[in-house]
Amino acid sequence: MTFSMARRSRTALPKYVSPARDRYKNVRLRFRKGLFSTYLKSDFPSDAFDEEYQAALRSEKAAHGEIGKARTKAGSMAALVVSYYASPEFKGTASSTQTTYRGICERVRQDHGDRMVKDLRRQHVKAIIGKKSATPAAANNYLRMLRILMRHAIDIEWIARDPTLALKGYSSKTKGFHTWTEAEIGAYEAIHPIGTKPRLAMALMLYTGQRRGDAVKLGWKDVSKDRISVRQEKTGTPLKIKMHGSLMEALEMAPPDKPAFLLTAFGKPFTPAGFGNWFRDRCNEAGLPHCSSHGLRKAAARRLAEAGNSANHIAAVTGHLSLREVERYTRDADQQKMADAAVDTMPERSDRQKKIAQQIEIVGQNDA
Repeated sequence: MTFSMARRSRTALPKYVSPARDRYKNVRLRFRKGLFSTYLKSDFPSDAFDEEYQAALRSEKAAHGEIGKARTKAGSMAALVVSYYASPEFKGTASSTQTTYRGICERVRQDHGDRMVKDLRRQHVKAIIGKKSATPAAANNYLRMLRILMRHAIDIEWIARDPTLALKGYSSKTKGFHTWTEAEIGAYEAIHPIGTKPRLAMALMLYTGQRRGDAVKLGWKDVSKDRISVRQEKTGTPLKIKMHGSLMEALEMAPPDKPAFLLTAFGKPFTPAGFGNWFRDRCNEAGLPHCSSHGLRKAAARRLAEAGNSANHIAAVTGHLSLREVERYTRDADQQKMADAAVDTMPERSDRQKKIAQQIEIVGQNDA
């Protein structure tokens, strides 16, 4: 659908998006939610549009470069955000990390953009985080972003002391994304059988243990015999993973001449955000609204742990650089099953064992 077609059919546009004239009298698609407003540059519909739309939903302007530079006041928090975007520390992170950081930085700029960095004190930061007690996970992310910004402010000599130093966030009791159980995997497979794109998507995530941003890039170009090669975007880690039989079975329906295994309705590879939204609908179809694509990565780690693999073996598949992260991913491994296996490895030194040994010895002597 071209923009002109979208203009004639407003009902086809996503929520908060409508045609509007900019200051040059050009009709463009505009996202407006509350006080936040931005123009969406990509054609509708398209994957690029979906990515911009998701960024706008997070109150994030998905533009490149120094956003809002002309509107910032020197020495302000807004100016600090702009400076950080241009720093090697920001530009050196993976694009997925940049997207996450931008989302939080834009909230910082919206909340405190006019505040002068040199005037920020410890008590101010405590008050800022204290007001976010209703959403502790979001508050902790906000505090982590403020720490990064303050380190940058010290580096460019805007302040001498870090007002976030030693400040504690909220204790987190959440386990993050839900780890799929075997019953949930079976329920999904029952609705999405072999030969369908939803089943291929699950197999690709479950049997490679990769993040969605890496899984959507995989294609036949990455396959050599029975192995699939991955270079993780977030860490740059190169992996060569043996393909499980269930993955090879699911891949039989993947077209041989396309850039990726998973393609949108327009025949193009998914963006990570677009894939996440699409897969969410497939989970809903299977009656699994609490499950997600990332939960399959955790399920892969759980399965590997339950099979008795060490943290190093699991990391060789998932690509985790920290064994502590592997441990966090495998917390949902079947404790009872693993405990039984561990107990069975312990040597017996009981009176019962001694009596059995004595009886065997007596029987042997009698037979002689």
